[in-house]
Amino acid sequence: MLRTIYYENGTVYILDQNQLPGRVEYVPCQKYEDIAQAIVELKLRGAPLIGVAAAYALALAVLKYDGAPDRLKAYYRRAEEVLSATRPTAVNLFWAIRRMARVFAQNEERSAEYLAKALLQEAESLRREDIRINQSLGDEGQVLLPPGARVLTICNAGALATCGYGTALGVIRSAHKLGKIEMVWVCETRPVLQGARLTVWELAQDGIPHTLITDNMAAAVIKLKSIDAVITGADRIAANGDTANKIGTYSLAVLANYHSVPFYVAAPLSTVDLDTPEGRDIPIEERNPEEVRRIGERYITRPEVNVYNPAFDVTPASLIDGIITEKGVVKPPYGEGLKRMIEGEKKP
Repeated sequence: MLRTIYYENGTVYILDQNQLPGRVEYVPCQKYEDIAQAIVELKLRGAPLIGVAAAYALALAVLKYDGAPDRLKAYYRRAEEVLSATRPTAVNLFWAIRRMARVFAQNEERSAEYLAKALLQEAESLRREDIRINQSLGDEGQVLLPPGARVLTICNAGALATCGYGTALGVIRSAHKLGKIEMVWVCETRPVLQGARLTVWELAQDGIPHTLITDNMAAAVIKLKSIDAVITGADRIAANGDTANKIGTYSLAVLANYHSVPFYVAAPLSTVDLDTPEGRDIPIEERNPEEVRRIGERYITRPEVNVYNPAFDVTPASLIDGIITEKGVVKPPYGEGLKRMIEGEKKP
């Protein structure tokens, strides 16, 4: 299974996704700041993976701390602040930080060495949990797809967005194992091209049939190619089911609704934020204008042109036909269903 992040001998190694599909390269991170910068630079991305990376970063913060013992807690809080600022839309980031904070609080009276070990163990637990959760999510979601399914997706919600297997691509992987996938249509996902660079690479690795399209071809493909479902990941799901995901997702939901094609969101329950009532309350990250002005190092427009570059948009719950989680598929209305899922019931 593809490893996107791992710990070894005091160092966290991350798969540099900016180098894909050209080469597979792991970047060593010695300090929590290294991981924070990697998140900002999109060397690693995807809400579940960002959460696990933040957990490892906090473990490194304690492991590599060399200041006065009575200043460790303040140093740890500063690490939390730095990591929290990296990708404000991805709620898994804050979920993981809270989990690590509980471990810190339970062990802060112990030695720094003991505390670091406890934090590393928790980070490792999060990584293993993520893989298990995604496999369960994929198995729960594949039942929604018919034999010979033609599926459209955007961005990358696969192994590269997680610690392995994936969310939206996890559903597709599970369906492919059963011989149910005829074709996956992949939106290129401007401006950073996660679909073209990453999703295509993943699907090729697994031998899953796929075709790349530009984002503005989606309407024609849905109409002409008889798409059976649109499946996307999520960076945050509000309590009412409104979902923030990569920019362009909302457009696909509108198109799917118009053409009576089911639109599904696949995400672990850690992506559900019951403290955020609805989509308009989700903070939307705006990224560097250079991502739009250039492809690679080459400008494709006037270098000084004004640019609006939100990384995410919000799809209203009314356009979502089901939210696929590791505990089952939640159907509308989402408020009660999501709450019951999080409280531990198997089915809504």
